[in-house]
Formats: sequence, C-alpha cells, structure tokens
Amino acid sequence: MRGWLAAWLVCLLAALPAGAATPGDVDPQAPLTFGILPIGGPAESLEAWRPMLDDLQKALGRQVRPVSVTTYEGIAQAISEQRVDIAFLSGRLALDAVTRQNMQVIGQLTRGDGSRGYYAVLVVAADSRLRTLAQLFAHPGKWRFARGEALSVSGYLVPETQLFANRGVDSDTFFASVHVDNHQNNALAVSNGEVDVATNNTADLERFQQHFPEQYARLRILWKSSLIPHAVIVIRNDLPATLRAQVAAFITGYGKGKDGPREEANLKRIHDISGFAPAGNAELVPFADIEYTLEQRRASSAQWVSEGARDARFHKIRSDHDGLVARLRGK
Repeated sequence: MRGWLAAWLVCLLAALPAGAATPGDVDPQAPLTFGILPIGGPAESLEAWRPMLDDLQKALGRQVRPVSVTTYEGIAQAISEQRVDIAFLSGRLALDAVTRQNMQVIGQLTRGDGSRGYYAVLVVAADSRLRTLAQLFAHPGKWRFARGEALSVSGYLVPETQLFANRGVDSDTFFASVHVDNHQNNALAVSNGEVDVATNNTADLERFQQHFPEQYARLRILWKSSLIPHAVIVIRNDLPATLRAQVAAFITGYGKGKDGPREEANLKRIHDISGFAPAGNAELVPFADIEYTLEQRRASSAQWVSEGARDARFHKIRSDHDGLVARLRGK
C-alpha cells in the first residue's frame, strides 16, 4: 500500500512548485530535521514524538533529528532559518511556512473520535463570579487575563477575532493584567486563582484533565469558538520529490499498515491522535481568513489622512486575501 501511495505522491509533489532552491542543493546524506509544535514542555514533546520519528528514520534509511522548542516564535524562527525540513504545526504557523518559507502541507492530524477540529475556549474557575460574557465585558480593567502567544491559534488568534474584535475590544488593553504562557500553565493559573480568565482549547484541556485531574475539576468553560481545523504536517519544497513522497506516504500511512497496533500506540502518545490524513495547502484557508479579520480590525482602528486612503487600505487587504486564498487552493 505504501509503495503505491509513494509512487502516486511522487507524481503529485513533482508537479508542485519547488521555489528558488532545487533538489540538487540538498545534501542527500544530511539528517532530516523534524520541527515539533510545542505542546507542554520541549522534553515532553520530544518523548511523545520519538517513537514515530524513530520509525520514520528506519523507513527512510536516513537520520531524522527532532527540533523541539519552548515557544511558537522559536519554531517559526527555526523554520525561517531553514533549520527545519519537516514540521508539525498549527494552522497559523503553517500558513507562514507555506507562504513565506517554501513549504507545503502534506498531512493533517486526525483523532479517533472522528472530529474534524477542536475549539478555542475561555476558562474560569468553577466557583468564579464570572458566569457570563456580559459580566466579563461589563467591567473593563477589572479581570486578570492569561492567553497564548500571538502565533497561537486557540490561545490568541481565534479568541481575538471571534470574541474580542466582534465587540471592538483589544484583549491586550481591556484587562487589568495580561499574562502570556502556554495552555497548560494558563490552565494552572486559573485553577490556582492567579488569573481570573484564560484562553485554552478543548484538545489541550483533555490532556490537562489527564495530567492534572484535581486542577481540571476547578475549571469551567465560559466561552467556546467555532470549529478550528486540526494541526498539519508541512515539508520543504526544495527536498527531492521522491523524498517528499516517501515522507508523505509514511506519515499518512502510519498506524494503518501491518504494524498498526504498535504504531497506533505511538500515535496515541502524541496528543492522543489517531493518525494523519492526506492534505494540501487548501486546509489553511480558514487561517488566512483569521488573518484577514485581524488586518481589517487594525485598519479600522488606525487613523487615516483621508477616506480615500482608508478605502485604498481596505481594498488592498481584500485583494491580498483573495490572492492568498487562490494561491492556497492552487488556482
């Protein structure tokens, strides 16, 4: 099965643009580097991914070296410096990798429950005085807030666009204080009474419940977003087409072959996932839409010398967004 799929993917990937570099520029003996989106701590992420990456290394007959960092900015920088060949990324990071760093989407995370994505949430303490969003927004400068990094989809981008921007609110200036950290630490901050409200997501909360059941019991969800597509795997376009096809076939076939039970156990270690489905750059269109909303909000709050200048800016934002969506969809 994997042999047939690899052959099909060679044809598919060879037809895609390879960017400025050529496959001949890549050292065929150099280790491949696999960038890991920080989930929890870097050591924990490395431990979770190591069994699958060991299998990838055996399948390719080539060393695969993991790159795990503590922040979203760290993985973004590693990609921009071309220190990463393959990466597991959230949609916003993947959008930058595809549009600016000569990479392409080859697979998307799947879960055993069949869900097509996850949800951003606001969490408060179970016994918090905050019972409704109306109470939250009725008191500017009162609540202590914890959120994710600016590149975090559920920790910042989705709540900012779907919840705060819709009310003309900038979360960085609305609250009494703003603390930036990862999902796990932000959930702990709420449960320990260090902040009043924090962003998180349903997938990370499931993991949080497993690791910190007592603290999880002290949390309550105040708000939930619309569905966010799952994270994706991206790969550099300047790797040889045959190698890209091998990697794509391995990743999308992992857990589905003759060694399925062992591979499924390895996948479960990675954020409790069931595998990866074949995917392309079009999966990133929802994240382009998020960026479009943020750009519109920035333009709306800016000061303009004239209505003409303002209208021209909005026209460019729309034109750039339409062009990006067409590019992602291969049109």
